Amino acid sequence: MKKHQTQISEDKILEASWALLGEEGIEKFSLRRLAERMGIQAPSLYWYFKSKQDLYQRLANQVSKMVLDEFRPEGSWKQQLAEFATTVRNVLRRYPCSTQLMMQTLPHEPDMIRFTNRMLLCIESTPLEEEQKLQAVLTVVNYVFHFVLDDYEHQRNVKAILNKNGDRSKEEMSHLLASMRDEDAGLFRRMFMNGMFDIMGTDGAFEFGLQLILLGIEQVIKKQDG
Repeated sequence: MKKHQTQISEDKILEASWALLGEEGIEKFSLRRLAERMGIQAPSLYWYFKSKQDLYQRLANQVSKMVLDEFRPEGSWKQQLAEFATTVRNVLRRYPCSTQLMMQTLPHEPDMIRFTNRMLLCIESTPLEEEQKLQAVLTVVNYVFHFVLDDYEHQRNVKAILNKNGDRSKEEMSHLLASMRDEDAGLFRRMFMNGMFDIMGTDGAFEFGLQLILLGIEQVIKKQDG
C-alpha cells in the first residue's frame, strides 16, 4: 500500500510553527523538529523556506499584518501612538515567542515595512525632526517588546521555580531578605512584602510606563515649540 503523504502548504507550516513555539519555546525550535511535528521530511520545508531565519521573517511579517489589521488610528498623535503600542502588545501576547521573532528579524517583508511606516504616521503631525520621529517610535516599540518579553520570561521562571520548590520559594525569599541589612535591601524588602512586584506585566504597569515615554516625547515637542 502506498504510504499517505502529508499535505503541506505555507499556511500549514506557519500554523505548525506557532504551535511548536508555544510548546517548546524559540530556544528549541528547529526545522527538523518542525518537520517531525508535521510528519514530513525536513527537506520538504525548504521548498517553502530557504532557512529557519527565512521562516522567522515570514512569522514576524504575519505578526505585523495582524497588528495593522487590528490598529485603529484615531485621535491625537499621543492617542494614536498609545493605541498602536497597546495593539502591538495584545497581538504579541497571543502568539508565543512572537516578541523574540520581531526582535530577531529585519523589516525586509512588506507588512513589516508597513508596520514601521504606520507607526511613523502616528507621530508625523508633530514638529519633531525626522530623526527624532524615528527615535521616538523606536523607543515606544522597544518598550513594548521588552515589556512583553520580560513578562514572558518572568512567568516561565515563576512556573519553573514553583514546579521545583512549590510555595517554599516565597518563604525562602522572605528569609533571605530578613537576613539582609536595611541599607542593602530595605526598600526592596518593603516592596516585596507589600506585593509590589506582583504588578509586573499587568495592564496598569504597561500603561504607566507607556505614559512616561509619551509625556517625555511631549516635553521635547513643547521645548522645541517654546
